[in-house]
Amino acid sequence: MLGGQVRERVSGVGSRLVVVCAGWGIFWGAWSGLLPAIKEQLGASTADLGLALTAVSIGAIPAMMITGRLARGRESLVLALSMAGLAAVAVLLGFISEPWVLALALLILGVTSGSVDVALNMATARAERVTGRRLFQPVHAAFPVAVIAAAPAAGFARDLGMSTPTVLTCAATLVLAAGLAAVRLPLGPLTQQDNEKKPRPGLWGIGVILGLLGACLLIVENAVEQWSAILLEDHLSAGPVLAAAAPATYMAALTTGRLIAQALPTLTTRTLFLIAGLGGSIGIILAGLATTPWVSLAGFALSGLAFAPLMPAILSDAGTRDTTGAVVTTVSVVSYTGFVISPLAVAALTLGLPLPYALACLGVLGLPLLTAAIRPITQRD
Repeated sequence: MLGGQVRERVSGVGSRLVVVCAGWGIFWGAWSGLLPAIKEQLGASTADLGLALTAVSIGAIPAMMITGRLARGRESLVLALSMAGLAAVAVLLGFISEPWVLALALLILGVTSGSVDVALNMATARAERVTGRRLFQPVHAAFPVAVIAAAPAAGFARDLGMSTPTVLTCAATLVLAAGLAAVRLPLGPLTQQDNEKKPRPGLWGIGVILGLLGACLLIVENAVEQWSAILLEDHLSAGPVLAAAAPATYMAALTTGRLIAQALPTLTTRTLFLIAGLGGSIGIILAGLATTPWVSLAGFALSGLAFAPLMPAILSDAGTRDTTGAVVTTVSVVSYTGFVISPLAVAALTLGLPLPYALACLGVLGLPLLTAAIRPITQRD
């Protein structure tokens, strides 16, 4: 009886987590749409801007590890504070005029965004345990669709004459409003398992393996975000509008794939590994080697659809294995390294290969996913 009352009370937590994730995506979409203006505002070279942007990763990874310890049992509070911090940094970014100050601000941005990442995953994992419902797919589906909406909106605002500080302040307001949904999340009382100080032996290693598999997905995702528009415009003679559709196509496919997986609860994690290993690899190879822009877009869409449900499924599996949040944190941190590695990996490949072939080479990252499908590491003893 008591369990039923708790589940009824927390039934709305999923929609609130979706709102928070959407707010997080709104900032990153707006930021990507404002990067040309930021570059102009600073008078920085492309190399200077690229160097400054690495500060996000430098700040994010240690913050994610620390947040994993702080947020245990306090997921709602830490998530709300992290969103508030992200909003504050967003406002600050609009008034920076020196590259070194930007790098410092981006370091702090990495701290806040990394904290949001881990706290959101820990809150979603705990909500799944309490409600018995599958929440990771719809929650993670909100991020790409928010990016798709916010990036062109920021560009449109610039065309209307709005200044960079004004646009970022508007984005910060939306982030702060979304963060209010994280206040006093009805996650139910902590169980005896939730109060465990350490995960069971062996689970840390499983978290690392799952995180490395997740990193394979995020290496491709980052490569698509960074290079897909350049591929279409420079190598397939696409116009600027069509070229810009490439990352948007991939992000839309991520949302679609996650919602499809949510609607098909019988799909096992093993099946999702198989779909990602085959479909994701074929898609990125097709996108890279296509001879027309439309075929390349189809490849990016296939890759996004196939990869989409796997990362949320991995996190959900981690959350059910360990109620301390340590495995979810490990998966989040290790998989995030994919974003860090991706620019370096593609840059290294382009030293000896044209960009189309370099992107097609990323199809090899499907092999570890196929291996996990054949010999499931998520299978419980």
